[in-house]
Amino acid sequence: MRAPRWVIAGFMGLAVCGPMHVGAAPRFDPSAILPPEIPWDGRSKEFIAPPGDLWVTPSEASGLTQTPRYDETIAWLRRLCDAAPELEMISIGRTSEGCDIWMVVATRAPAFTPTALRATGLPILLAQAGIHAGEIDGKDAGLMLLRDLTVSGRRRDLLEHAHFLFVPMLNADGHERFSPFARVNQRGPSECGWRTTARNLNLNRDYAKLDAPETRAIVQVLNTWQPDFYIDLHVTDGSDYQYDITWGYNGAKSHSPAITAWFEKTLDPKLMADLRDHGHIPGPLVFLAEPTDPSKGNLVWTAGPRFSNGYGDVRHLPTMLVENHSLKPYRQRVLGTYVLLASTLRTLGESASSLRAAVTSDRARRPHIVPLEWRVSKHRVPEVKEFLGIESRLASSAISGGRYLQYTGKPVALRIPFLASDEDSVTAERPRAYWIPAAWSEIISRLELHGIAMERITPAREVEVELDRVASYELAREPFEGRVPVKATFKSERHRRTFPAGSVRVPTDQPLGDLAVALLDPRSPDSFFAWGFFLEVLQATEYVESYVIEPLADQMSAESFDLRAEFRKALHADSTFARNAAARQKWFYERSPYFDAEWRLIPVGRE
Repeated sequence: MRAPRWVIAGFMGLAVCGPMHVGAAPRFDPSAILPPEIPWDGRSKEFIAPPGDLWVTPSEASGLTQTPRYDETIAWLRRLCDAAPELEMISIGRTSEGCDIWMVVATRAPAFTPTALRATGLPILLAQAGIHAGEIDGKDAGLMLLRDLTVSGRRRDLLEHAHFLFVPMLNADGHERFSPFARVNQRGPSECGWRTTARNLNLNRDYAKLDAPETRAIVQVLNTWQPDFYIDLHVTDGSDYQYDITWGYNGAKSHSPAITAWFEKTLDPKLMADLRDHGHIPGPLVFLAEPTDPSKGNLVWTAGPRFSNGYGDVRHLPTMLVENHSLKPYRQRVLGTYVLLASTLRTLGESASSLRAAVTSDRARRPHIVPLEWRVSKHRVPEVKEFLGIESRLASSAISGGRYLQYTGKPVALRIPFLASDEDSVTAERPRAYWIPAAWSEIISRLELHGIAMERITPAREVEVELDRVASYELAREPFEGRVPVKATFKSERHRRTFPAGSVRVPTDQPLGDLAVALLDPRSPDSFFAWGFFLEVLQATEYVESYVIEPLADQMSAESFDLRAEFRKALHADSTFARNAAARQKWFYERSPYFDAEWRLIPVGRE
């Protein structure tokens, strides 16, 4: 007899995720504070199961106005998986509060392990919903699609040529911070979860540093299941416009140009056609350069590896960020997501060979100069494109005393510049390898979580490396995502270092070599250094008393004409320094052999 098709990977037992109760608060009418709603009646409504259907989803039962809680969602999925031999539920990890993070495997193979699924040779699509738990459209769309891939038979053909992995609630803790007041700028559902986790971490800022168990769980899925395509489902904040579903990915000037070309030539036309055919208005990601004035242009964003789409790009994994428009009704958004997921699954099955060829090409690249951050070029005229906006006007406010934007609900077609953020602003030379001392075990363990290959040495080894010393730095004035970021300038030094047993050598000649550079070069905005993992090296821990430094400084001056000349020059150049006795003593201490040679020296070596 076959075991139930919901299992817990790696441990037994089930965490029950109950509701988080919040205090009563007055109700507000969203229609009174949001811009006017644009009527919609698209053909995709045909995918809604009728009332009373055995497999109607909890959201469909509400008319696609509500979303179910965690326990109700999981109960419905278990019932579906027990009825459908093509489905199995697997816990990929647990949240900070102990909730299981469930993933549904959908396959006709059947093959419910990473090895077995990959052995079929069919492409694998991974889609995750609820990384920001209030943006939950993807969960309810995914439940509808899983039903139609299996028990209803409506989309059964899609599993003939591709497999589907679906994570309905990545941020399960945030999902259970349930309230009608979670998303003030979003039109439905009537109640939903919160953006961040129980520890107030934004998971879509965590892919590089991997602080949260939820992010570690999904990266482990990337490493073990090795999907061919990765979709992160969101809902926008921000301005009003006609598009109800938008998506994007990093451009050709970032890490994966061949994958970008496949998106543009193969996937985008299919998605655009399918969504329009079903009555939706698809478009590009919208990040207006000036929210109160669309004519200033739309920013074509290049994401860094803290974000899902930037992380996928640097891993050379085709990754798409989907942003539904928060001001569209929940029903419209869920149905648009359903069409997008089904269309992507079909396209992946039809065009897997060309996508895999693009991935192979990008993973074989070993650029000498690795881009780490991008900006909009000031020297290139931006491309002007049509933008389907909503008419707006500036109104005066008695509340703020300023002016604010009001939307009229009238559709308008604008011609605006699209500002491509594709010029390198920070780069790094690719070393042959990085060396990390055994003492920095947290850095080593984070690299292992990312799946980056490394060699752990035994016994100790002496190596000539280039190290960065912090010349100046500034700590962030406020913490960000649970850490204190650092901005710094550096000077490079050559050192011959002995790396003790247990240290690691991280070669960059590997598929994740670009990711290693982005994490280990301190110039990278998403490096471990920039996230504050090396704050210890910024602190001077030894010191000297004045009764010692004074005779030492006399001795040093007497023995070195050059040192005396350098000191006189410093006195003449800076009157504040000249009047500061402690600073003058410190000047000599820093040039003495007693000063800490490791101060401000980042211990990651470049071979």
